[in-house]
Amino acid sequence: MREIIFDTETTGLSPAGGDRMVEIGCVEMIGRVETGRSFHAYYNPQRDMPSEAEAVHGLSSTFLSDKPLFADTVEELLEFIGDAPLVAHNASFDFGFLNHELQQCGRPPVSMDRMVDTLVLARAKHPGAKHSLDALCTRFGVDRSQRVKHGALLDAQLLAQVYIELTGGRQIGLSLGAEQAEERSSAAASVADNPAPARPVRPPRPHQASAEELNRHAAFIDVMDAPLWKKVGETI
Repeated sequence: MREIIFDTETTGLSPAGGDRMVEIGCVEMIGRVETGRSFHAYYNPQRDMPSEAEAVHGLSSTFLSDKPLFADTVEELLEFIGDAPLVAHNASFDFGFLNHELQQCGRPPVSMDRMVDTLVLARAKHPGAKHSLDALCTRFGVDRSQRVKHGALLDAQLLAQVYIELTGGRQIGLSLGAEQAEERSSAAASVADNPAPARPVRPPRPHQASAEELNRHAAFIDVMDAPLWKKVGETI
């Protein structure tokens, strides 16, 4: 199954209040395995960047001033995500901004039925624990040393690894074991149907010492000083 793990960066917390999406990063997974394909874009929000938001992701108004509008490259994004389920952390936030941008350029919203929220998964699997992306990376041993600030593509890549752990870990691939077991069973059946040719029966090798060997052994014992074997033989 094809899935898209994605993350967004914005000018604030409320699209209804005038905040805009300024970055999106998407990572493609098929069968819970990253394919290496990704999508990444910055957008000009056509508004100032609040200092609080810039402190989180480091994207300034100056940096974004020459970036395309969301509507200018929306086709590339829609082509990449296709009709796959969309996985995000606190997904209602990212879906809210994505659908707001789609609405702004006259596109239909992404159905909420496609939403997979890793925050919900984490709370169900580890109730009472910390569920931020940083906390989950620490819990699952995901290297986040490059995450100095939030970045949509980097966070999507980290979330992809966290998502694997939340949905069965690296052992997902062990489903191949059933196929391998079937192959071994078929091989065993083939051996049973085509047994190896019978080997010739060989007579057992003699293990009892000959008279000559016994005489040589007795001569060897006689030259020893108080041999234990001779005493045992006399007792017997």
